[in-house]
Amino acid sequence: MANLLHLDASPRNQRSHSRRLSGEFIKAWKQFYPNDKITYRDVGQNPVPHVDEAWIAAAYTPPEQLTPQLREAIRISDYLVDEFLAADIYVIGVPMYNLSIPSTLKAYIDQIVRIGRTFALAPENPANPYQPLVLGKKMFIIATRGGSGFGVGGQYEQMNFQTPYLAAVFGFLGITDIRFVEMENDELGGQKLAEALENARTQIAQLAGSFHSL
Repeated sequence: MANLLHLDASPRNQRSHSRRLSGEFIKAWKQFYPNDKITYRDVGQNPVPHVDEAWIAAAYTPPEQLTPQLREAIRISDYLVDEFLAADIYVIGVPMYNLSIPSTLKAYIDQIVRIGRTFALAPENPANPYQPLVLGKKMFIIATRGGSGFGVGGQYEQMNFQTPYLAAVFGFLGITDIRFVEMENDELGGQKLAEALENARTQIAQLAGSFHSL
């Protein structure tokens, strides 16, 4: 039995294609692996706090030296990191916002990228000072975009800071087995959107059904 952490990042509700498709991924997953545990976190509609000065002070203070005030400053982050580390598999639904990701997902990422928890710093090793601590995990990212041309080979590929950033930041933590389902034409409607949705759903069904052979 595996533990899945399902994240949605869109502030939209019913009108969100990333939210709908990530939900369809989970539904397909349950059909194949009904005994898996699924934890859901909606950072789009229930955002987590942004990092502030007290958070930074707490994150870089040895645990045994934390004051009650600093423990409170890092409390939510500790909870989110524990939840993140408890998962074996991650499923994330995320739209492109202004060439990147919604600020709510960035705030979540800032909460879980923690020295000593999800990565280690070894300054005595200047050739490779950053060491990942989140190993042996898999991640599925359903990335939607309003326009088109942001994928590999597209005319706006160099302007895509959505999927490359997610691959880089989670890879920094040690999650390198990341599968993307990318859906464009979100805002165009009509036949182009219908085809994009059909293609995304086909990929989702294949990924969920063939997980153990990946």
